[in-house]
Amino acid sequence: MAVPMPAPILIPLEPRHLAEALRLQAQVYPPFLVEPEDAFASRRTTAAPYCLAAERDGVLVAYLLAHGWPGETPPPVGAVLDPSIRGDTLFVHDLAVSPAARGTGVGRALVEHAVTLARADGVRRAELIAIEGAAPFWIGLGFAPCPASPALAAKVAGYGAGARWMVRTL
Repeated sequence: MAVPMPAPILIPLEPRHLAEALRLQAQVYPPFLVEPEDAFASRRTTAAPYCLAAERDGVLVAYLLAHGWPGETPPPVGAVLDPSIRGDTLFVHDLAVSPAARGTGVGRALVEHAVTLARADGVRRAELIAIEGAAPFWIGLGFAPCPASPALAAKVAGYGAGARWMVRTL
């Protein structure tokens, strides 16, 4: 009989997670979407309360980078964010789940926890760019594809072929 794995714990993404998170990012994303350390770290410090880690037995198994940001202005991949910029929207930038944790619901749990935190802060809208065929996952979390202006569509295209702009009312 298999012993069930303990459920991951969800905690704020901290500087101590950076090296593990960068390894996980490189493991699960195509090279053109892997961000340099300074860009990755800037997302954590822009609005740290919405950046979360999932640990199992002290090991990072998933992370979520999400931050307050002005609506319909997704930052480009690899951009270092200015920590003084605040917005009225929760921008879900990056969700990475290790192969060992896929199918456990940890990705959903991270997103819902961030949404709960943002909602408590008065945020009423979330946005993201679904990549690599992930739109069905995001639809299951209440996000919907949304038409984009030509300027927004150009930014979304920077996230790869098939990237889709999606929104959710909180």
